[in-house]
Amino acid sequence: MIWIFPAVAGLLIVYFAMRSSRFRRFAEPVLSILVALGLVLAFVVWMREGGAESNDNDPPPFTQNRPVILPEEIALEGLQFTRNRPDTSYRVTGTVLNRSAANLTNFNLTVTLEDCPNDTCKTVGEDTALILARVPAGREQAFETFFTFPNRFGTEPSAPKWTTQISNIRGVAAQ
Repeated sequence: MIWIFPAVAGLLIVYFAMRSSRFRRFAEPVLSILVALGLVLAFVVWMREGGAESNDNDPPPFTQNRPVILPEEIALEGLQFTRNRPDTSYRVTGTVLNRSAANLTNFNLTVTLEDCPNDTCKTVGEDTALILARVPAGREQAFETFFTFPNRFGTEPSAPKWTTQISNIRGVAAQ
């Protein structure tokens, strides 16, 4: 309810500033100084109350000795890489198997594409995708995603070699 007083004062100042040039010459510097003092005062109050620090009443950050799901507990099966449009994109399908005791929610899948003609490999590129997979403990689920690699337009690797890595696994304890 106290906000009504500054709102009415603001409207009166605008009204008188529009009606009188003499008032405008007086009001502009005074209002500028008052606004600057208000901002300095707000900053001092914020610093004094610990705005830059965490409060002692805040809950401690989430810590756990062991991640809910380890990368070794996630298996990818039946991965198929299909060239997509544009030519630098690949559609990837497969199945994720959750071998942990927790429910899987998501993970990052990093894929490295190498071209290995005559057993001499040259890295084409690497891409990472977030896989949203809500897989209960001990179950499996199909997934699909897309990866993009910086190969030349229209040129497909003659002997592609795919390397995958799972990271940033998120899960919740099974109930």
